[in-house]
Order: sequence, then structure tokens, then C-alpha cells
Amino acid sequence: MLDNITIVLVNPSHPGNIGAAARAMKTMGLSRLRLVQPADYPCAEATARASGADDILARAEVCANLEEAVADCVLVAGTSARSRTLPWPLLEAREAAGRLAAEAGAGDRVALLFGRERTGLTNDELARCHFHVTISSNPDYSSLNLAAAVQILAYELRLAAGAAPARPAAPEAPEGEPVTQAEMEGFYGHLERVLVATGFLDPDSPKRLLPRLRRLYARARPDRVELNILRGMLKAMEKHLQFRRPTEPGD
Repeated sequence: MLDNITIVLVNPSHPGNIGAAARAMKTMGLSRLRLVQPADYPCAEATARASGADDILARAEVCANLEEAVADCVLVAGTSARSRTLPWPLLEAREAAGRLAAEAGAGDRVALLFGRERTGLTNDELARCHFHVTISSNPDYSSLNLAAAVQILAYELRLAAGAAPARPAAPEAPEGEPVTQAEMEGFYGHLERVLVATGFLDPDSPKRLLPRLRRLYARARPDRVELNILRGMLKAMEKHLQFRRPTEPGD
């Protein structure tokens, strides 16, 4: 089960934090680590801070972007300590770990994202998540080191893995075959093209339409059959637009 959980560090600036995060993962039985554009890696400091978790670092995948890092995952959660302009489903660490562990126990790959040490995840990166995760802490001093945050959530994931059912019981899980983030990103790109072509979306003034649509579909979590239906609808709209001729004057 834990092998299906991927920890993703987005643009970490300090190699020591990468090593410490690997150590935190190994103590809780997690082994899949992906790094999105790390500032300095590989690095001797990362190896030193790993304190014996060298195997985690050796298998760590360095990704060019977040889309690549979560492409094979069907459920993605992102850590966030701040309230956002556009509200998103927000779960406490224990509840979030339970949902991730349940789907991982069903054999599906899931991902948990951690942002930059100083600024966390961007709004665009958080919009690629199904839900956000918060860690309860002292409101007067809530700043957590990256590795400390990984340690807390790794512990919660291990705890949840021991109690997770063989199949996810959460109603949020899709009933049919789940789709990966790569497939959803393909759908979002297709949807945006059609919305622009129909004139519904002004690419020069998109406002919050696309993030709201991402939130809607992240909440709905269409399965593979449902996604194929949605893609088919978009293709039919494109075909209609392609063969529609402009009205001639006097018609």
C-alpha cells in the first residue's frame, strides 16, 4: 500500500531538506520520492542529511514540472497553510492521510505535494490537486520546516495504512476505473481549447473560470467512461465548429 504513495517536493531550495525528507519517509515506510526542479540536487548535503536513507535518494525521480510528477496518479493532495482566494476542499492531516491510504490500498497511485520552503505551493499548483491538506499547529508560531511537515504526514499515512480498508470506502472515490492526472490534464487542455473556440472563454481575460472548472471536476472525479463521454462531447462541439460556415450578408 505505501508503495503506491508518492511524496513530491516542488522546487526545494535546500538540498539538506531533501535528505531530511527522505529520512522522514524511510522511517515510516514510504519509498517513492519525486523532486520537481530542485535548486541543488544531487548534492552531498542531501546524502548527509538522509542519515541512511540513501536508497530513497537513489530512487528519487527528478521531474521537469509538476504535471510530469503526478502524471500516473489518480488522486493528488497538496499541503497548504494559507487561505486561498478561491476556496478548495481542505482536510486536516489525519483525514487527508486516510483518503490517500484508502485509494493506495486499492492499488492506485496517489501523490502528496509539498511546496517551497518559503512560499509553499502556488495557486496554479494547488489547482491541480483534488484537495488541500493542513497540519494543525500553534497559531502563534505555525511555521513548519519542510522535513518536519513530511515527517508528520508520513506518520499519518503509516497510521492510516494500518487501518485502511482493502478497497476505498470514501464516497468521493470514483465508482468505475479511475483516471490519471495525465488524462485529466489532457481533458483540461481540450476543454480550454473548445471554450476559447466557442467564445465562452476570453483567453486574454480568463479570470477564475478555469480554476473553478478544475475545482468542479476535481470534486466530481469522473471515472474513465465518464471522461470518455466528456471528451466525446468536446470533439462533437469541435466538429460542429469546424463545419459551421459564417453567415453571408443577406442570408
